[in-house]
Amino acid sequence: MATPLPPSFTIPATTTETRRDPLQHGELPPLLEGGLTAKNVWKNLDWKHVLALGLTPLIAFYGILTTEVQTKTLIWSIIYYFATGLGITAGYHRLWAHRSYSAGPAMSFILALLGAGAVEGSIKWWSRGHRAHHRWTDTEKDPYSAHRGLFFSHVGWMLVKRPGWKIGHADVDDLNKSKLVVWQHNNYVALIILMGVVFPTAVAGLGWGDWRGGYFFAAILRLVFVHHATFCVNSLAHWLGEGPFDDRHSPRDHFITAFVTLGEGYHNFHHQFPQDYRNAIRFYQYDPTKWLIATCAFFGFASHLKTFPENEVRKGQLQMIEKRVMEKKTKLQWGTPIAELPIMSFEDFEHAFKNDNKKWILLEGVVYDVADFMAEHPGGEKYIKIGIGKDMTAAFNGGMYDHSNAARNLLSLMRVAVVEFGGEVEAQKKNPSVPVYGEQHSKEE
Repeated sequence: MATPLPPSFTIPATTTETRRDPLQHGELPPLLEGGLTAKNVWKNLDWKHVLALGLTPLIAFYGILTTEVQTKTLIWSIIYYFATGLGITAGYHRLWAHRSYSAGPAMSFILALLGAGAVEGSIKWWSRGHRAHHRWTDTEKDPYSAHRGLFFSHVGWMLVKRPGWKIGHADVDDLNKSKLVVWQHNNYVALIILMGVVFPTAVAGLGWGDWRGGYFFAAILRLVFVHHATFCVNSLAHWLGEGPFDDRHSPRDHFITAFVTLGEGYHNFHHQFPQDYRNAIRFYQYDPTKWLIATCAFFGFASHLKTFPENEVRKGQLQMIEKRVMEKKTKLQWGTPIAELPIMSFEDFEHAFKNDNKKWILLEGVVYDVADFMAEHPGGEKYIKIGIGKDMTAAFNGGMYDHSNAARNLLSLMRVAVVEFGGEVEAQKKNPSVPVYGEQHSKEE
């Protein structure tokens, strides 16, 4: 009778698995005390953000319906979209929030102005929240935790006040010591009016007389696009794609997100190596922010570009590949592990063949029951029969035929025992048994 199939191969929990945060499964406290009822939400609306984020799309839509777009204005709107977007990605994010490179006074000043033109808060406010996001990712102290849903992480976190809620601690002492950051923070309202509305409107108005188009397209519509492009770093980049460097938290890598966010879409890499000035580490991956920083460094406007060692980057990738392979292996049957097989003597192996009619063969110190496989052997049943009750190691490994991995994997499901004194095979067992030959055989040894 053939040995029944053993249970599936099991793998002990890895360090990564045991460290998994329970909040990763969305187990966060309620957003608002009393629940998300219409009355409760209305009572806790943050009106300055509701008006800013709600009126701009309406104004832009009105402008689209009532204003003819000029080619020059359209080109200027696209240029200023990229300029203010890069003010956030290259300035707010990679320069100030993560200090991934150093910028000279001129470049820092321009990025501070362009960042203000994106109207997403001051450098200090934005960077403080983003550092907290990195330190407290996916927890209740994450200001825009992805586990509260795509809408919340995209824009909802700004629309409601959360009584008693405190953002996780983040150190911003370096920002408080920066004269430029402090100046921008203290003059932020004036700067957003100047750089967010007046400047883009004036360029189109003074440049080619399109004041109306400059306001509706270069200022307001451009602002809507910048907002939701950079907001996708908090939402889409935690939802779309894969985690090739770490899967304990929600950040993901995807080229679509990178395209939408001016290169910030390789977010899983970024959360693992936040001080790297790159998001996209391969030359073919879309990351205009990285290209801008590298270009500025080439011309001497930026310096000290930080990169993580390639060796460490590859380690993270390989660890995730290994983990995914292991997860797939647990779904397959691998036979009884050698360490769990009983040990029998060679005499017992021969006895089972001669007296109990067992269809067993011996390969590399392991006994296999091939009774149910004999008729299915692709080389013919007779080649199996001549090996029953014998050590067929040499024949199996090229003496008769050099068998494939598939053959070896199939055999793993037919394991019965390990033959005593099988050398390295027996040594694989966790607790080798005492030899059954007794004292006489032990003395001979």
